[in-house]
Amino acid sequence: MARLIVKSPYIKGGGKGGYAKYIATRDGVELLPAGHMEYMAQRPRSHGLFGDQDAVDLTSAIREVNQHPGNIWTHIISLKREDAQRLGYDHAPQWRNLLRAHRNDIAAAMHIPPQDFCWYAAFHDEGDHPHVHMMAWSAKPGQAYLSKEGIRKIKSVLTNDIFQQEMLHTYEQKSKSRDELVRESRHTLRELTQQMREGISDSLEMESLIQTLVMQLGEVKGKKKYGYLPPRVKETVKKAVDQLELLPVVNQCYQTWWELQCEIMDYYAERQRERPKLSEQKEFRSILNAVIQEAENIRLGGVTFEDREMNDEMEDDELTAAPRNLWQQVMAYQEAKAVLYDEDASWTKQEEAVRILKQLWDEGLTVAAHQLGKCYRDGLGVIPDEEQAEWWFLRSAQAGNDYSQYALGKLLQNQGRITEAVEWYEQASAQGNQYADYRLGKLYLTGKEVPKDMEKAVRHLTASAKACNQYAQYALGKLYLMGRDIPQDREAALYWFIKSAEQGNEYAQFFLDRWDSMGPPSVMLSVTRLLHRVAQTFREVPMPRDGTTMRLRTDHKLCSAQQEKRIAMGHKTDDHEEPTQTWGSMTMGM
Repeated sequence: MARLIVKSPYIKGGGKGGYAKYIATRDGVELLPAGHMEYMAQRPRSHGLFGDQDAVDLTSAIREVNQHPGNIWTHIISLKREDAQRLGYDHAPQWRNLLRAHRNDIAAAMHIPPQDFCWYAAFHDEGDHPHVHMMAWSAKPGQAYLSKEGIRKIKSVLTNDIFQQEMLHTYEQKSKSRDELVRESRHTLRELTQQMREGISDSLEMESLIQTLVMQLGEVKGKKKYGYLPPRVKETVKKAVDQLELLPVVNQCYQTWWELQCEIMDYYAERQRERPKLSEQKEFRSILNAVIQEAENIRLGGVTFEDREMNDEMEDDELTAAPRNLWQQVMAYQEAKAVLYDEDASWTKQEEAVRILKQLWDEGLTVAAHQLGKCYRDGLGVIPDEEQAEWWFLRSAQAGNDYSQYALGKLLQNQGRITEAVEWYEQASAQGNQYADYRLGKLYLTGKEVPKDMEKAVRHLTASAKACNQYAQYALGKLYLMGRDIPQDREAALYWFIKSAEQGNEYAQFFLDRWDSMGPPSVMLSVTRLLHRVAQTFREVPMPRDGTTMRLRTDHKLCSAQQEKRIAMGHKTDDHEEPTQTWGSMTMGM
């Protein structure tokens, strides 16, 4: 196992300079050849001492050490024989270059200004651990001091340099975890996070803990963040996360991440590590707050919609109503659309497809305006431009295209223009657009962007459900089952769950499978929602802290965002935890 060993005892100055002579001339020291000018002026040196200067006079060095009244640190820095040979650190010049390159870093760790830093070193090629002895002190007595943290920093900066290439390879694998939590070190992490993101899971133990937490949060005043909670509530949160860790998919994913983590950390420590509980792993502290947020959402009666997979885009078969005399235009429209969605098509071809769509619009094919709106919204063959997207959606919507009316409503809603958005949703709804009805049902049900109106919510959701929208059917099933905003009707709930499950809705099937042992619906789905949050957390998990960040710097905006996030998670502003680099911002090896 590759690692660097650093020991840093110190001696009192003012002696006879014996230690300097010892490290410079003892058996096993590698003698450094003198430069050409020195060779011409005097015979080659008979010692292995080196420092900032190319030529070190042993007698002068001994006198300098002898006259220094303060402490002198005697760092011993070593590698295993096989590591030194593999990495080229079995020769004095390599060590000399390393120490010179990082002399200011070592000085900073010892709290010595660079101009006051004094040092000499010698390489000893001995036994199983080739090593250097380094004497270091400050020109100003009493100025220097070295703590355990300082030793750690010296070890860190030297390790980064020595093992740079090997660690870059490790980082390539570690950074792949950003997509390995999308593709296993290569398949493992992808499959595990996909299971968490897409699967449905339940745990009676978790549900019980969530219900306990819901009651406890009702008694808590102030911020509902982990860092601000009373000890007994924190304990419930930790138990819930520990219970999450017992779920096989979470345990496997965490173990895979931990093994990658240890591969990095093994450069920095000489001991085996036990995997900490997930609730105690700082890199995943956001999971604690995810549990709290889930319980708080249940306590407040928040509505959830499990509709991430819903496809609400118009399909080509919507054009079958076009008159026969427009057949050639329809064919040209479909060919242009195929080019726009062809990943291998050149930008020039996509630009030409946009030109053809505009020509078709001029010829009277109104549906071309809808696709042009999508082009400007999604950047297909053109630079994304919301104003242009709105203009084209509006042209098609005014021509009576219900999908354009719906798409325009979504665009306006995303811009916060909710009144205009609702007007277009209503126009699409009047034409029987199931997605507009579903969107309106959600708006009136949640009451966040428009006043809550259960009569309108149920009417629009029912219209969408009758049009065979499985997500509306599922939402109605939950509403009738919960009986919170409308009278409970288990028969109606069962009917709509069956309709939704027949179209493949896994959430509806989840309720049907547990119909005879039904608990509170919001609690029943809590584990599933938390799994989705855990998957996202694994995607965003920080890289190892400290030297393992390989000096990868985080820009100012990201630092600010991280600080805000940490404060929201309950940290104090002066917590001084070092900034970390997230996998999501790593690109090596991709």
